[in-house]
Amino acid sequence: MKKANRTEVQEFIFQGFSSFQEHQLTLFLVFFALYILTLAGNVIIVTIIRVDQRLHTPMYFFLSILSTSETFYSLVIIPRMLSSLVGLSRSISLEGCGTQLFFFLGFAITNCLLLAVMGYDRYVAICNPLRYAIIMNWRVCAMLASSVCATGFLLSLVQAVAIFRLPFCDSLIEHFFCDVRPVLDLACVTPIINDILTLIISLLAITAPATFLFISYVLIISAILKIASAEGRKKTFATCASHLTVVIIHYGCASIAYFKPKSENTKDQDQLISVTYTVITPLLNPVVYSLRNKEVQDALRRVVGRKSLP
Repeated sequence: MKKANRTEVQEFIFQGFSSFQEHQLTLFLVFFALYILTLAGNVIIVTIIRVDQRLHTPMYFFLSILSTSETFYSLVIIPRMLSSLVGLSRSISLEGCGTQLFFFLGFAITNCLLLAVMGYDRYVAICNPLRYAIIMNWRVCAMLASSVCATGFLLSLVQAVAIFRLPFCDSLIEHFFCDVRPVLDLACVTPIINDILTLIISLLAITAPATFLFISYVLIISAILKIASAEGRKKTFATCASHLTVVIIHYGCASIAYFKPKSENTKDQDQLISVTYTVITPLLNPVVYSLRNKEVQDALRRVVGRKSLP
């Protein structure tokens, strides 16, 4: 479908949460509180891992990178969303929108791939414990982390360049940030190639790591079931319970957002899904790892106890 009245668009306007006009202040207060909790939680996780020597392991190394990525992921979207809610600024330049899309996708894809790497770490630890220290040495961990980040931002760059090479005929983004589908909807021509590219990137960033994680956890659960004692099975499963919880929520939201058929999209549905993966999901990482992970809880007590000593 082609759009008429082609003009050169220099900036976009966010429609934001216009369906909830009378609740803008309430939304601002709720999102601001969640944003502060997200930043505080992730900073605490990174600090604890850095300070406590007992957490200097591959699993917590990847967790600290995930928390750092989640922090920047939130910074890319939420501050501008909050400013829109209080009426400070609803516009964004073409370049600013492209930059926001690039960093949003870069950190989002990096998070998906990091969760897959963390799943591999749990697989090696449980299914091949005697060789764990050799396989997951620090050189391998650094290579995996850097490869994940490079891949995430490379895919993001390809997507962003492909979208912003298109001519735009409308400036109103029916969303609260520059996401792929809302920006593509403003293009003057039907972006079939961009739709194909979006699908390919979604398969690489979501389906491929999700499949890898599924296979890893099938093998992990099989190994756990072979453990003779119930206490041993429980203790072993506890080492990956937090990660599994985050994976299910993270990939569930991402799959709904990027694999839902276009014809089923409504603005309110998209915004609800987007709030889940831009506001709620980044908060779940520190919450899940602090509430469900005994090692993090013990490390937090040690750090707090150390600080309280005269």
